[in-house]
Order: sequence, then structure tokens, then C-alpha cells
Amino acid sequence: MKFPSRQLAPALIVYAAACLSAGPTMAADYYEGKRINLIVGADVGGGHDLYARLIARHIPKHIPGKPTILVQNMPGAGSAKAAEYLATVAPKDGTAMGAIFPGAIVGPLFDEQMKVRYDPKQMIYLGTADSGTRVCATYQTSATKRYEDAKVRKTIVGASAAGGSTRDYPLFSNNLTGTKFDVISGYKGTADITLAMERGEVDGICGLEWSSLKAQKPDWVRDGKLNILVQMGLEPEAELTAAKVPPVWDFVPAENRPVVELIVAQQVFGRPYIAAPGTPPEQIKILRDAFMATMADKEFLSEAERADMGITPLSGTQVQDLVTKLYAAPADIVERARKAMKPPA
Repeated sequence: MKFPSRQLAPALIVYAAACLSAGPTMAADYYEGKRINLIVGADVGGGHDLYARLIARHIPKHIPGKPTILVQNMPGAGSAKAAEYLATVAPKDGTAMGAIFPGAIVGPLFDEQMKVRYDPKQMIYLGTADSGTRVCATYQTSATKRYEDAKVRKTIVGASAAGGSTRDYPLFSNNLTGTKFDVISGYKGTADITLAMERGEVDGICGLEWSSLKAQKPDWVRDGKLNILVQMGLEPEAELTAAKVPPVWDFVPAENRPVVELIVAQQVFGRPYIAAPGTPPEQIKILRDAFMATMADKEFLSEAERADMGITPLSGTQVQDLVTKLYAAPADIVERARKAMKPPA
């Protein structure tokens, strides 16, 4: 290997110094005066919307050039509509981000009929704000007070579209643990489902993030207006365990455990944020760094704590690796998971 001559060395040092000093300036120049559209694949007022708006308030200060962030809601098809938009329509220049349901990432794995124009393995992940635990819960007026009750009596639960956890989770609960949830799909989001619970239209909801429930309905949690039937996650959640909420594993037969584990693994990236495939690596690095800096921002964390919003982040590369592993799952386990989340014929 040839090293530069002594005569060239000073010039190279000056050049390298110029490049290093130009790096941050170029980054600042790129985003200065720009706007980043944050596309939320959920309705206004739901948990994903609340998280996205919180992040949108704090992330600009961690992006060189401090661009403005505009939150735009694009609900539909369990966030698949927003994911498709990011993959096919949104600009590929670092001025578009997405906040989507985990179901939009694992949906094509589990649902062969899910017609999407994006490959979740090729999406670019910026990180996840939370690794969550989901719950099934009924309103205080419901006769279903425990998960065991849901196994012996019909319990009506509100749900969104296919690919949304509020639809898929009660279906797999029926098929893999023996519950008798009557799933009423078609609600726009969790805000509409909780309103339906108050009105007595449905008994409850299943597959809702515990952090979302606390953020959306803190008075329900505080005043004991809910029956938390079960907690669903790879690991038990401390607060729910202290409240004696049983884990789903207490009700899952041994032969079904690998299938349930595959389904609930998506919760490890419970609040995923994405960029469009084709976005330049320079912008991806800026956005990934800004996302993780926001997750450690004291003002951000303080506001999240006041709103009872859990923050347990993973980096974009960690989420990318997890998605790759999910899509490499054994074919027979994937097929059983698909069947478990299908409605009865």
C-alpha cells in the first residue's frame, strides 16, 4: 500500500479538514427551510397519533437545519395505506417519514391476500419509540370481568380493519386460546372503539397497547372503569403484573405457543417510524440519529411521562434486523399464524 509523499501530506490534511467542517454545514443547509411530512397511519386521537405528535414537537431540534414537521393523518387498512404511500408516492429525499402500526409491517407475512405495493423488508426503519404490551379489556358495565369469562361467554369487541391489532388479536385469541370474542370490525380507530364501549355498543377491545390505553383514557385506568382481562407480550409488563393481570401464556396450549410468540413478536417494535425506500443514506443517517436523540431528550421524556406514554426505544438498525428475522420464520408456523388471524368462514 502506497502512502502519500511528504509534499502531498499538508494538502491532504487541509482537504480532510475542509471536508469535516463542511459535513455539518451541508447537513444543516439541506434541511434548513424545509418541511418534513410525518404521515401517521392512524386516525386522530389514537395512541399512534399521540406519540407521533409528541415526537413531531421535539425531533426538529435534533435535525441540523431544524426543519418544520407537519403531521398528516392517513388511516386505512391497518396503516398499510400510509406504508404504501411512503413506498410509492412520497418524495424519496428525506422530507417524508411515517408512523405506522406494526401490523402494516407483519401483515404481508401473515395475510397472503393482503395486496400491498411495498416490501416490509425493504422499508427503511428509523426506530421505534416503544416496545409495548397489548391488552384485552372490557368496560366496567360488561359481564366479562376476567379472561376466563371470555372463554365461556360471547364478548363483543370493537375492531379496525384487517391488519390492525384490534382485529387480529381477538381472532387469534379465539383460535389459539379458546375465547369467544365476537369481533365487530369497521371502526376507524381506537378512539371510536373506546367511545363505543362507553355507549354500550361493544363490551371492550383486544389488542390495544397498554401505553395507548393509559394515554387515551387515564381516567378509566385511574378510576377502575376497566376490566383488564389479559396482557400480551413476550415478557410480562411490571405494572400489569403487579395488578395481577395474567399473561396470555397462562391460557396458551404448549403446541400453540410458537405461533403466539411469532404474532406478538411485532410488539417489540410497537411504535415504528419509517422512511421511504430510496431515500439517500445521508438523510437516513440524519433522521435515524435525530430519532434516537429525541428518545433521550429530557424535555421529550418529561412530556411523555406526564402523558403516561411509555418510551422504550430501539434503533432503526435493530428494527430492520428484527423485521428480517420475522420474515425468515419457519413456513409452517407462519401458516398457522395466518389461519389463526382469519375470521370464521
